[in-house]
Amino acid sequence: MHEQQTALPTATAAPYSRSRPLPPCRGIIAVDAKDFTGLPAIEHEAVSRAVPDLLRASLERAGLAELWTERRFPASTGDGYVLGFDPSLMPFVIHPWLLTLQEVLTEINIHALGALPIRLRVSLHIGPLPDTGDEFGGNGTVRNDTHRLLDSRPVKAVLASSRENVTQVAAILSDRCYQDAVASGYTGRHPDHFIEVPATVEGKRFAQRAWIHVPTPSGPLHDPHTSGDAADKGPGVARGPEGGERGHGSEGGRVTNRAPNGNINTGTVHGSQRVTVTRHRRDT
Repeated sequence: MHEQQTALPTATAAPYSRSRPLPPCRGIIAVDAKDFTGLPAIEHEAVSRAVPDLLRASLERAGLAELWTERRFPASTGDGYVLGFDPSLMPFVIHPWLLTLQEVLTEINIHALGALPIRLRVSLHIGPLPDTGDEFGGNGTVRNDTHRLLDSRPVKAVLASSRENVTQVAAILSDRCYQDAVASGYTGRHPDHFIEVPATVEGKRFAQRAWIHVPTPSGPLHDPHTSGDAADKGPGVARGPEGGERGHGSEGGRVTNRAPNGNINTGTVHGSQRVTVTRHRRDT
């Protein structure tokens, strides 16, 4: 009798050895629940199941039901969820979906009856990703970077410093996502609703330009430019988004931040940072 032999995987050509077509361009959404690991273990499964339901309900309410029904390479990450979609829908994902997600979470958290609220960080990116239609689809640099952005310091700091009864969603957009969908004018939100940040991840070799958007902000919000390493730099003036000044005085670590939407943040740094925010509200 002949023994049946197991077929070996087909070898792929090495990188840089020959030219091949790019994979299709995909939009990608990744979300994480804030403080998931701090929950009692008995609540982990309930939150893991709730997150995709929240995404589905909010997408449907925002008029993006097709994005959910036609989602590509969806996967639970335990404390979150990731999916790919037609990148032409990205302007609608940025607005109104992020605001709708904020509204859905607010409604659910109000009626949570003592349960800890579910608050979400959201990462948005655009780029080429293999879309094979199986469990291995959607893997590549764009997806890796989407998760790095989700874990980056600025978006974590913004959600942590906002009021849990008001702000349920904080989003971070890759620079390509911002340039393609926001700066181009295709999204129904003015660029002043977004703050440029240097996205870094503790313990990872990752640093990218990115953009923070909080659909319903609450204070005191730390300017993401002054969190982490930026607060430890010496005297000098750095440029914020749209050329706004971020002065770092030499006496007492005085910090002044002028954002393009008219907010002025001042404070002092002594080991850790304290920021006082004077908000001049301007609706656009």
